[in-house]
Amino acid sequence: MATLFTQTIIAVVWDFDKTLIPGYMQGPLFEHYGVDERQFWREVNELSRIYRERGSEQVSGEMNYLNHILDYVRRGVFRDLSNEKLGELGARLEFYPGLPEFFGELKETVEREPRYAHHDITLEHYVVSTGFTRTIRGSAIAPYLDGVWGCEFLEDLNTDPPVIAQVGYVLDNTTKTRAVFEINKGVNKHPEQIDVNAAVAEAERRIPFQNMIYIADGPSDVPVFSVVKRNGGYTYGVYNPGQRREFSQVNELQRQGRVQAFGPADYRQGTQTCMWLTDAVQKIAERIVTDRERALGDKVGKAPRHLSE
Repeated sequence: MATLFTQTIIAVVWDFDKTLIPGYMQGPLFEHYGVDERQFWREVNELSRIYRERGSEQVSGEMNYLNHILDYVRRGVFRDLSNEKLGELGARLEFYPGLPEFFGELKETVEREPRYAHHDITLEHYVVSTGFTRTIRGSAIAPYLDGVWGCEFLEDLNTDPPVIAQVGYVLDNTTKTRAVFEINKGVNKHPEQIDVNAAVAEAERRIPFQNMIYIADGPSDVPVFSVVKRNGGYTYGVYNPGQRREFSQVNELQRQGRVQAFGPADYRQGTQTCMWLTDAVQKIAERIVTDRERALGDKVGKAPRHLSE
C-alpha cells in the first residue's frame, strides 16, 4: 500500500520578531504614522488590566494589540491603513547579519549534495509569528519562504481605498503549536484533503517532527519548543548579540532543557549559529538517507548468487 508522503522534506521553522529582526515588525508602522512605540505597548498592557478588572477573565494579549491597532485606525491615527500598506511596510524591515542570504544557503546545503538529491531530500523554510502575515510577506525574507503563519486583518469592503476593519486570524504563543502540526501533517500543502485535527499516522505525515528545526528567541516559544523537541526535532535559541538580558533568557531556556543549544542571532558564514543550524540540517539529511537505504534493503533483499566450490 502506498504511503501518503515520502517524508524526505526538512522543515526549518522560524519565529520572526527578535529571531530574524532585532526588534518588532510593527516598528515601521509606528514610524510611518509618527506613533510612540513604547506608549502604544504601554496602552496595550494597561488594557489587559482594565478588561480583567471589568470581569473579562480570558484576555488574549494578541487580540488586545490587534484590536488596539484597529482602534487607532478608527480614531484616524493609522489613517487609511490597509493590508497593502502593511505589506509595503515590511520592505522597511532590517534583518540580522547574514539574512536573508542564509535561507538560500541552507537550501543549497541540501541541494548540492548528490546523495541527498538521489533520495529527493529537500528543505523548506516557514515563519510562525504572532506578528502580521502581510508584513512578513512584504519583507526581504519572503522569496525564501514556503509558508507563513501570522495574524491577519480583514478590510472593510465598503471603503475605497480599503481599510482594515476586523481581525481575520490570530496566532498566539499557544496556537503556534497548531501551525507546526499543520506543517507536520501537510495541511498547508493539501488543505482540501487534510485537516489539522485529522487522525494521520506518524508514518503518513508529510514532515515528521524529527525532520524539523525550530528557531526562536524567548520563553513565549516554549510550547512549540516542547512539541518539536519532545517529538525528536531540533530546537535552537537566539539572542541579540551584546544584549545581556536576551542572552540570559535563552541561557535559561537551555538550562531548562527547552532548547538543545543557543547562540547569537548572526547568520553569517562561520558563525556559531550558522554552523549549528547547518550541522543540524546535515544530520537530519544523513538520517533520512540511512533510513531509506535500510528500508530499501529490507524490501528488496539480496539477489541470488552462484555457490562457489
